[in-house]
Amino acid sequence: MQHAPREIVLESGQSAEEVERAVAEALAGKSALLSLTDEHGRKVLVPADRLAYVDIGESAVRKVGFSAL
Repeated sequence: MQHAPREIVLESGQSAEEVERAVAEALAGKSALLSLTDEHGRKVLVPADRLAYVDIGESAVRKVGFSAL
């Protein structure tokens, strides 16, 4: 976001394609807000005119537990 002291990091259950589509619609003016949902179901709304850039990372499965090395 522009004029924000730091980046917003969001872990989402949405696919990379869904996020990219939402960003593209917001930047094209189809929506005044970029609306994303995090992995806990909370919505994050960002005014489309305040977007500076969006970095969409790869989904990664976190391994939990112990294993032998």
